[in-house]
Amino acid sequence: MNKGVAVTGMGVISCIGNNVEENYRSLVSGRPGIGKPEILKSIHTHLPVGEVKLSNAELAQFLGLKEGHSFTRAALLGAIAAGEAINNSGIKKLDGTGIISGTSVGGMDMTEHYFKEFPESEKHYRFIQAQHPGFTTGQIANYFKLKGFVTTISTACSSAANAIMLGARMIKAGQLKRVVVGGTDCLSKFTLNGFNSLMILSEATCKPFDKDRNGLNLGEGAAYLVLEAEELIEGKRVLGRVSGYANTNDAFHQTASSETGEGAFLAMKQALNKAGLVPGEIDYINSHGTATVNNDLSESRALERMFSGDNLPDFSSTKAYTGHCLAAAGGLEAVFSLLGMEKEQVFPNLNFKKPIPETGFVPVTELKQKKLNHILSNSFGFGGNCSSLIFSKNEE
Repeated sequence: MNKGVAVTGMGVISCIGNNVEENYRSLVSGRPGIGKPEILKSIHTHLPVGEVKLSNAELAQFLGLKEGHSFTRAALLGAIAAGEAINNSGIKKLDGTGIISGTSVGGMDMTEHYFKEFPESEKHYRFIQAQHPGFTTGQIANYFKLKGFVTTISTACSSAANAIMLGARMIKAGQLKRVVVGGTDCLSKFTLNGFNSLMILSEATCKPFDKDRNGLNLGEGAAYLVLEAEELIEGKRVLGRVSGYANTNDAFHQTASSETGEGAFLAMKQALNKAGLVPGEIDYINSHGTATVNNDLSESRALERMFSGDNLPDFSSTKAYTGHCLAAAGGLEAVFSLLGMEKEQVFPNLNFKKPIPETGFVPVTELKQKKLNHILSNSFGFGGNCSSLIFSKNEE
């Protein structure tokens, strides 16, 4: 087995908690965070979302930012989660530390808010540059004075997973010693209206892998891991290892997954090969599981192909807790996977009643105690971007 790259810290903020411990308590108690939008001002108040119930002003106050700052909501959420990951890792000096961050929304929440004012006033010009996704990463890097390798990945809903993959690859290649990896995205009118136009949003709480699923709930949040090379981890607590990873593209459709799950299948297969594992060694799958008709069936068929039906390990989607946090989803679910490994628990797939007829697969629906040595986490995005990560228990 590939020993993998050490994870020494993690941080998260989502609609089910403002830190790792709060998120964990919500996961084990089966308490979702889906509800009506309050912070986001939208005409679509009938569409449930996974919203962090803190205003931008409250988030900025937590970070100690002065009035007139240029942090957008995605940057605020990202800085909070990255800060927790860094503190959790016990890093004393950040010299040479880099950050690889995924985002889709970037700063468009502020550019859309001030769009009509830009031609009339220069007061909010500082937010125009925030439209570029890389500006969000730059703000987080500057806040913590991360002066190592800094870059942004924007591959839709697989962004954070790809950030984790790139960080692990660069450490394996000797290009980096330590890097903060993950992603951040916030709710915005652009994404809520856009997904609504595709008619894939549910007006009720989502039901991943259920026969009667009718769409996803959008969410927001941020999550980061700290990855470190072997020479830096002596005496440190290792939360787990990134042992396998792969990104593929099925080139099937701009927004839909292929009917056979080809991209998802190839991503899982190549991640297993990278980890030096066989399918039977996977103890749990944190599935992408968006609760749309297309995605869940496509992923189910990919799982059927990968694990030969009857050999399917325990699986569940945690998006019924948080909503689909877009570019940040892979980061949140990486944290949830590592928490499950540490606590030896499988978190339940909420709202499930009846299996999808085509496969008959039934996810874990109640909290389950189980030793987890290897966890597969899937993140699949628009444009056919399919990514799979494998987290493995650290062997002393």
